[in-house]
Amino acid sequence: MLAQLFRTKAIATETHSGLKKCLSAFDLALLGIGGAIGTGIFVLTGLAAATQAGPAVIISFIIAGVASAFAALSYAELSASVGGSGSAYGYSYVAFGEFFAWVIGWILLLEYGVGAAAVANGWAGYFIRTLTNFGLSMPELYTKAPSMGGIINLPAFSIIWVLTLLLISGVKQSAQVNNIMVAIKLSTIAIFLVLAGMNLHSENWHPFMPFGWFDTLDNGKTIGVLAGASLVFFAYFGFDAVSTAADEAKNPQRDLPIGLIASVTFCTIIYILVSGFLTGIVSYTELNTSSPVAFALTKIGYTWASTLVATGVLAGLITVLLVLLYGLTRILYAMSRDGLISPFFSAINPERQTPVRIILLCGFVISIIAGFIPLGELAETVNIGTLASFIMVCVGVIVLRIRQPNLKRPFKNPWNPLIPVLGIITCGALTAFLPAETWHRFFIWIAVGVVIYFAYSMHHSKLKS
Repeated sequence: MLAQLFRTKAIATETHSGLKKCLSAFDLALLGIGGAIGTGIFVLTGLAAATQAGPAVIISFIIAGVASAFAALSYAELSASVGGSGSAYGYSYVAFGEFFAWVIGWILLLEYGVGAAAVANGWAGYFIRTLTNFGLSMPELYTKAPSMGGIINLPAFSIIWVLTLLLISGVKQSAQVNNIMVAIKLSTIAIFLVLAGMNLHSENWHPFMPFGWFDTLDNGKTIGVLAGASLVFFAYFGFDAVSTAADEAKNPQRDLPIGLIASVTFCTIIYILVSGFLTGIVSYTELNTSSPVAFALTKIGYTWASTLVATGVLAGLITVLLVLLYGLTRILYAMSRDGLISPFFSAINPERQTPVRIILLCGFVISIIAGFIPLGELAETVNIGTLASFIMVCVGVIVLRIRQPNLKRPFKNPWNPLIPVLGIITCGALTAFLPAETWHRFFIWIAVGVVIYFAYSMHHSKLKS
């Protein structure tokens, strides 16, 4: 059965999908950077420092970065040997079988879908604030969801459709826009580092670890460096999208591992630098704001910083949103191609060489969620979904090394099975520091997915036909 499953998936992977193979290793690395550097760098650094870790948020980012690095090495091995556009879904299909693949695919839909809607809401907030800085404004009825007293969050709704149309136009055009936006936000970060580097005060790093390693307050809130690591892990989940681009990479066996490892390494370094400089120019106790980077620069006398940071944030969140939407469409495309959702959606437009139907479906659903539903803490569920997919990929490396020892592996993890085992341990440990409510939502989502599998997917699977 396993051999049949592997052959089925291998044929699907090797068969020309109709998607355009045009992405280089550089494009893939910037795709990962575009997905990973956004909300985390401009918001979570301050929030985690002020409420959970203090200046030791640097250690939180290192812990999250190390866990992500172990996962990235596992992703790199499977992306080079198994391939396919389904990311952890496709790898789980080969390693564990169809049911577990469906579960992890269902989790990825939550991760990418809720993540995209949450980022769209965040982008809308910064967009409205930037308009205000220029003396412009929008009626509140068109900036809030109905449950918050408005009609629609029009900016959030609109940005989803702008990027949906961009994805329909072609993956190369989308990658070019992503590359430009990444350059803008990295320039913003570079300016911040230069300005902050001239105004560091070492006393702001004392006490370095005011909340300790981990503690639980009476209200159930977790604090400490480890709790901070589970929070800032949200900053890393974008690199997973690199593995969804396998069918559109020029040389996936070589370029995917390069793109994955390069993006995680670069992002970890940037996060460590920004969090260290941010807590070095102002006290961590003052950073619990919606825009801590802009606040810190204003605090040290750079009043024009608000516009600078707003530009970086808007560009940064657009790239995150673009990468999330891209990854979501490619995962659904892979699931549709396998028959687990309607094959109607896996049709490729011959002119644009993109899965237009699935892109339109994603644009419609995510725009409705972003425009009409305030997400609130639901976005925290993204973290547990990401950690679960990372764990499954690490387990998949070990399983395939045992079950398919002769599988061609252009990239192999060093010190196997140490790397994937460390990935399982570190990612698994981070899930333990997530709030209980996050776990409840996660299990409800999985239960819904299991019902759908047995009601539809199992009976329409191409593996069964």
